[in-house]
Amino acid sequence: MIVALILFFITYVLMLSLPNHRWIVALASAFTFTLFRYITPFGAFAAVDWNIIMMLTGTMGVVEFFIISRMPQRLSEMLLTIVPNTCWAIIMLGLFSGLISAFIDNVATVLMLAPVGLEVSRKLKISPVPVVIAIAVSSNLQGAATLVGDTTSILLGSYGGLDFFDFFWMNGRLGIFWAVELGALATIPVFLVLFRKYREPVSAEVRTEIEDPVPTYLLLGIIGLLIAASFIPNKPSVTNGCICMAMFVLGMIRSVIKGGLKPLRSVITSLDYQTLMLLAGLFIVIQSVTNAGVIEAIADIFVKLGGSNLFLMYTVLVFASVLISAFIDNIPYVATMLPVVTGISASMGISPYVLYFGLLIGATLGGNLTPIGASANVTGIGILRKAGFDVRNSDFFRIGVPFTAVAVLTGYLFIWLVWA
Repeated sequence: MIVALILFFITYVLMLSLPNHRWIVALASAFTFTLFRYITPFGAFAAVDWNIIMMLTGTMGVVEFFIISRMPQRLSEMLLTIVPNTCWAIIMLGLFSGLISAFIDNVATVLMLAPVGLEVSRKLKISPVPVVIAIAVSSNLQGAATLVGDTTSILLGSYGGLDFFDFFWMNGRLGIFWAVELGALATIPVFLVLFRKYREPVSAEVRTEIEDPVPTYLLLGIIGLLIAASFIPNKPSVTNGCICMAMFVLGMIRSVIKGGLKPLRSVITSLDYQTLMLLAGLFIVIQSVTNAGVIEAIADIFVKLGGSNLFLMYTVLVFASVLISAFIDNIPYVATMLPVVTGISASMGISPYVLYFGLLIGATLGGNLTPIGASANVTGIGILRKAGFDVRNSDFFRIGVPFTAVAVLTGYLFIWLVWA
């Protein structure tokens, strides 16, 4: 296990030190873990979350058609007509991305709204880096709000027997949805402080004409079908990925019929393959560390630190989950910790929901601490890089750290007061 921890530490130091080559570091690390036999080649293939990869690929393709249709320009103009200044334009984009990501995957949300953020930044003549980061961290925040917002929520729903409406109201109490929404509201002052210099007044008119409405329908189709699929019991694990790829295939077929192979070739070559390879490599690295017993060791530490004091256990669980999820993918972490939390609750003779919700708050929001802590962040930075903008670690930390601190503290207090 020590060797696995050393390799894991080196991997993340290199990824933070070499932001333009993270995909190479991730793939090299995955290969190294395979050489050290922490994972077999077949295990490495199985470790990749192909549902996420398919969702990314399919949504990327549809978003490219969406950009060509000029809809992002029109949406940016519509946004600029209702906000008083640049600061509120950024805040509104963040809040809107959070609202959408409460019902569909965070990565899909970033892919849909980042082009709008880029276009808003171009019209306002500001750097798009803080705008896209605000979209990414906001979408990651809202993933815990509903059963369908994030894979971790789905894991909790399945393990704890929660349905869609239990996230809003359960056992006569307000559910985790309200903790997340209060956290989102609490981040507005954070954005107001972070973007206080962006006070230029905004004036715009809706002038852009949409050349092709079909890509917009495809994106709306993705949203609607993802929500509908969340209610299907025992659906295949790649259902969401197949939905996104199906919409992309429909877009490709229509593109060929309408304009031949040239526009299709342009869309395919513009996909962000580096982000796809980065995520694939990270999935393999995390599974290797899990195989080495690191996650189980972390669970044992929780039991030793928390003891029999519920408040102490809850506090350790939330804030340790934040720190761990800043570096470890929260899906295997939550999957491993759910039975641990159940056992702790049983030994204390209490209902497990306060610890379940605390785990979800910490593990979901912790990814916003680092640029590689959540797939949404990786995707947003990939979009910026593709558009020609470098994102320094300090650019991300300046927004991610205070945003995470305020959102976590708000959710932490709400869950304890309502559910303890």
